[in-house]
Amino acid sequence: MKKQNEKIFTILALIVLGILVYLAESNLDPYKLRILNLGAIYVTLGVSLNLIYGFTGQFSLGHAGFMAIGAYVTSLLVLPAYYKEMIFILEPLVWPFTVMHTPFIIALLLSGLFAAIAALLIGLPVLRLKGDYLGIATLGFAEIIRIIANNIPQITNGALGIKGIPEFTNLWWTAGVAIVTIYIIKGLIHSSYGRALMAIRENEIAAEVIGVNLTYHKVMSFTISAFFAGVAGGLFACLLTTIDPKAFMFVMTFNILIVVVLGGLGSITGTVLAAFLFNFSLEYLRPIEAGFNIGPIIIPAIPGLRMVSFSALLLIVILYKQNGLMGGIEFSWKGLARFIRKIFPNKKSSEGSSI
Repeated sequence: MKKQNEKIFTILALIVLGILVYLAESNLDPYKLRILNLGAIYVTLGVSLNLIYGFTGQFSLGHAGFMAIGAYVTSLLVLPAYYKEMIFILEPLVWPFTVMHTPFIIALLLSGLFAAIAALLIGLPVLRLKGDYLGIATLGFAEIIRIIANNIPQITNGALGIKGIPEFTNLWWTAGVAIVTIYIIKGLIHSSYGRALMAIRENEIAAEVIGVNLTYHKVMSFTISAFFAGVAGGLFACLLTTIDPKAFMFVMTFNILIVVVLGGLGSITGTVLAAFLFNFSLEYLRPIEAGFNIGPIIIPAIPGLRMVSFSALLLIVILYKQNGLMGGIEFSWKGLARFIRKIFPNKKSSEGSSI
């Protein structure tokens, strides 16, 4: 019965979320919708990176590269053929991309598939490394992808990038993909594969002794993580409607890493909260760069003050919440019920205890 109740609550929560998404799409202006969409995309990126970094313990800095693969694949597949001829002015687009055109959902799946294939090819040799060395190797991979994108105008249009991408991404897509990502990765973590991944994180030697195939599980985690990063890259491209190699510099991976660390390593709930908090903070701190007043004190316009303020807030949060926002606590209906009981204790139980 308890599991049935949890399923009912989950379905009701999804219905409420659907109503909220409908109201947001109908009533919010494009600017606020853009922030919400970016927050949902960062949920997908953060949860997928948490799989390889938080749960498997492998320090990866290659997410921007997988995003770039997904973004370019999606862009080339959703653009009409006649428009491709117009925008590829440096070099003509090579076949078969000139004639390929798919629905948006197929483009997203293929973007994730190509990113996963790239992760499989790079993961087999690179995941033999550990710690900082693995981080440097995956960072190098992301930079290689960006440089290749900058130097093959026959496919990526080089430094000019791809413009006029159809704006298919909306809150239904970003929230839907984020929910699917959470559902799949949470299911994986609670399976025998997830226990093997966490065993690798705690002690690779001990995990190998008890029979865990280190290479298989590391590559599997890396590939699944890259798949969702590629899908998020496709959503990102169809949200901005224009992409170029500069959009996938190391700063992008750094932002995703902030979300994961701020939310807490190995915490899906914390990552979801941190993703929206990160995007909201960056956007709603913009007015302080235009100058403001604190009583009689006038603060002049200072370029870059927004990032300084955001960095200071981030530093304070990390100092006082070293295990992340949730501190390793995951959301569950049982936990929510216990929390409500603490706030609103049952009168009968309190009277009985006093007697």
